[in-house]
Amino acid sequence: MLSPLANPTYARLFAAQILSLVGTGLLTVALGLLAFDLAGANAGAVLGTALAIKMIAYVGIAPVAAAFVHLVPRRTLLVVLDLVRALVALALPFVTEIWQIYLLIGLLQSGSAAFTPTFQATIPDVLPEEAEYTRSLSLSRLAYDMEALASPLLAAALLSAIGFHWLFAGTVLGFGASALLVLSVVLPTPQPVAAEGAWARTTRGLRLYLATPRLRGLLALNLAVAAAGAMVIVNTVVLVRGNLGLGNTEVAWTLAAYGAGSILSALLVPRLVEQKGDRPVMLAGAALLVLGLAVAPAAMGAWAPLLILWVLLGLGNGLVLTPSGRLLRRSAHAGDRPALFAAQFALSHGCWLLTYPLAGWLGATTGMLWAFAAMAVLAGAGVALAAAHWRAAEELPVEHIHVDLPADHPHLKGGARRHRHPPMVDALHAPAR
Repeated sequence: MLSPLANPTYARLFAAQILSLVGTGLLTVALGLLAFDLAGANAGAVLGTALAIKMIAYVGIAPVAAAFVHLVPRRTLLVVLDLVRALVALALPFVTEIWQIYLLIGLLQSGSAAFTPTFQATIPDVLPEEAEYTRSLSLSRLAYDMEALASPLLAAALLSAIGFHWLFAGTVLGFGASALLVLSVVLPTPQPVAAEGAWARTTRGLRLYLATPRLRGLLALNLAVAAAGAMVIVNTVVLVRGNLGLGNTEVAWTLAAYGAGSILSALLVPRLVEQKGDRPVMLAGAALLVLGLAVAPAAMGAWAPLLILWVLLGLGNGLVLTPSGRLLRRSAHAGDRPALFAAQFALSHGCWLLTYPLAGWLGATTGMLWAFAAMAVLAGAGVALAAAHWRAAEELPVEHIHVDLPADHPHLKGGARRHRHPPMVDALHAPAR
């Protein structure tokens, strides 16, 4: 799984990703403490609003940014966005009003909404071989999960010696180091496949995404992931401290169990998708999420069963999310990848924007039993829609005729417009007659 690190460009980008994630993790801890410092008992409402601002920025900014990323060299854009985020983090310790938190978080997350999908779309160009790209997806998943475990521990160690305001300095250093690493490599900047106006460019990723059956299936699977993940993120503290009467340490270990399941999936995915294919692995992971949500009420009465259940939900989460980049890579030409990755970024976070408040509201008003039942139904609907839209036949080579590609396009080697290969962007192909 470590073989992609032999590519010097990818190795530096991966290091940049890790440093950026550590900075973001420290920011999460510091922001919570800052909110409590300013708002006291209302800190939860402040953080909830900040989270909503984050999701709105992700959903609204990513497609717009993707429409214009080709106007700036990709390396320059990523460096500038890292520096912008560093400057915003540098300003956070000096805020004195809650509205200032909202403003700065909006700016920071807008930068992330442009940075993350652009960064993700760069990796397939750096690692064009599918097997290596698949391994890089597992490495990325591991990085996210390890950050979720390591950043709170690092923050706790730092807080034993310094005030929480200094954690923002760690965030600034993380983004700054990420910028230096990106600056040290040469990155391709593919141009969009089609010359279009601003509105058409803004919506191109969404149009390509929704026109591709396997990606409509991916969107439905994202709904299943968000339904399960929202219950974990929003209600773990309620289950552990409220239902079981345990402490903060047990809350941390329960969340770590979820991360451990996701880490396990990252280790398994490269071999599983090679042997079984993307669709069976991802549908199996989503089905595991539905099953876990359905049996969750039986695990609420004791900590050990809850830990096991959270490991299984983390495993299902990783089995769905880790291979998703392969579907996006397979469904677009290089010039359209930023738009398609941005569409995935926006649409997937749109699912979380739905499930976060739903999980919290249902848990608080109807009880955990009904909350788990409702989210299991929502996740089950996602699995059913995914299976309906993403047919098994799409995993097979499809005979088709290219109807609008130039004669020198690589798909038309030898001049043959009728041939077979795994489907790319469905909108660019006409079925063979």
